[in-house]
Parts: sequence; structure tokens; C-alpha cells
Amino acid sequence: MTGIHDPVLAWYDANKRVLPWREAGASPWAVMVSEFMLQQTPVNRVLPAYERWLARWPTPADLAAEAPGEAVRAWDRLGYPRRALRLHAAAQAIVERHGGEVPDDHAALLALPGVGTYTAAAIASFAFGQRHAVVDTNVRRVLARSLTGVAQPSISPTAADQRLAVSALPDDEATAARWAVASMELGALVCTARTPNCAGCPIRSRCAWVLAGSPPYDGPPRKGQTYEGTDRQARGRLLAVLRSASAPVAKAELDACWPDAVQRERALDGLVADGLVEPLARSRYRLPG
Repeated sequence: MTGIHDPVLAWYDANKRVLPWREAGASPWAVMVSEFMLQQTPVNRVLPAYERWLARWPTPADLAAEAPGEAVRAWDRLGYPRRALRLHAAAQAIVERHGGEVPDDHAALLALPGVGTYTAAAIASFAFGQRHAVVDTNVRRVLARSLTGVAQPSISPTAADQRLAVSALPDDEATAARWAVASMELGALVCTARTPNCAGCPIRSRCAWVLAGSPPYDGPPRKGQTYEGTDRQARGRLLAVLRSASAPVAKAELDACWPDAVQRERALDGLVADGLVEPLARSRYRLPG
């Protein structure tokens, strides 16, 4: 297994994307913000929002001092806006528990609001150079193909995926931290889901899937996500109205942004239940204060 580390690390050094959260001067907070934003969102959409966010809130204390609704407003069209509320809550917890500094302890990271197994490992690895298995979809795919010989990993992450990633970690802490980001980058740029560039892969001669003849995926069908006409789109329209407003918005104005009344009310109720929208007197609404 260790035979795949050096080729992947050398490939990464020569081919990695230049991204602001990877720069030597990037703070742990900058890394943390990027990890929240990159969940289910492509890099090209994250970059402008990330830069605006760090310019406005360069430290956790800066964000914690603002109303949570401002985080939702600044999240703009990144999608899954509950991430904004969770990042705001995490910033408050960092100020209250850790003196305003992102903790370097994995358990302390895991205890922050909105920080799960993946995010805690990513921050500990990318911000602090620690040895952790950072297991996203790209890493799961690289390891599934190169080590187990299957075309695609399971649809949802499993304990077996985590064990495989742990078993693939280099022993040296600094090398393990580089491996974490390098294997992720390989999955994002070369070992892609639909059209892998096996000819350009640094471990093609060692890849169990290639050596097996690149057998096709034979698991359950993978459903693509739809957006048009969904509750997610309705929620997005409602939030867009509220984000653009400097004062509470009348219900009639929200009613005008989505034609299906039943779906609109369901979406609005969901936003309120999630804490993303705050109802006020006289049928008016605003972002959370």
C-alpha cells in the first residue's frame, strides 16, 4: 500500500491547484471557513464567497459579533444555508471556549457546532498538519479503485471506508497530512467519477481497478440531484428576497416569489423551523437577528 504514497505526493506537488486556503499564510479559521463552504459545493462557486467572507470576518470573533442573519445573508447562493448558521455558531463557541482561536485538538474541533467527523479531520490535517483520515467522496473513490478494484465506492460513507482510509495513511504525521490533501486532489482532478483520466494517473500501474481491466460499476443506480421545481429551489427564492431586504419583509412579498402556494408555505415553514428565517408580528419575516 505504501507504494502509492510517493507517486501521488509527487503528482500533487506538480499539479495541485493554487487555492487561498492552501497558502502557507492561511489561518486555521480560513481553512475552517473553506471546509464549511466546500461541502457539496464546487470550488469555482466557493472562491468569491470565501474571499468576501474572510475580508469581512477574518477571525471567529469578527463573525461571532454579528447577528446570525448576517452570516445567512453573506452565504448568498452557495446553497445549503444552514451551513452559515452552523459556522456562525461554531465561531461563537470558539470565542467562548477557546479564546477566539480555532482549537488544534481533534476532540475539541469535533465538539464545535456543525463540525462532524470529516470536517474535524480536515481542519486538524490541513490547518495543523496532523495525521487523520480525511475521507470525502473523492478520497473514497481513489481508495476504492486503487486498493479494492471497484469502479465506485458505496453511495454513502461506511465504517469500512473509514477503516480503509486509516489503513492507507502514511505513518509520518507530516506526510500523512500531505497525503490527505493529495489523495483528495487526485480524486477531484484525475480519478473522477464519470470520466477518470487513467492515462494521467500517477498510480495507474498499481491501481487494482485498472489492473482488473477497469470493470464497470455494478451497484445500485446513482440518482442525480434535481433542483428545478423542488422545495430547495423554493427555499432559495424565499431566502433571496430576505437577503436583499434591509428591513423585515411582508408575507405578500414572499408570496409573490413562488407560484405554488402549498409548496411555498412548506418551504417557508421549513426555513423557520431551521432557524434561517424569523417570523415577526403582522405577517412579516426577516433573517435571524
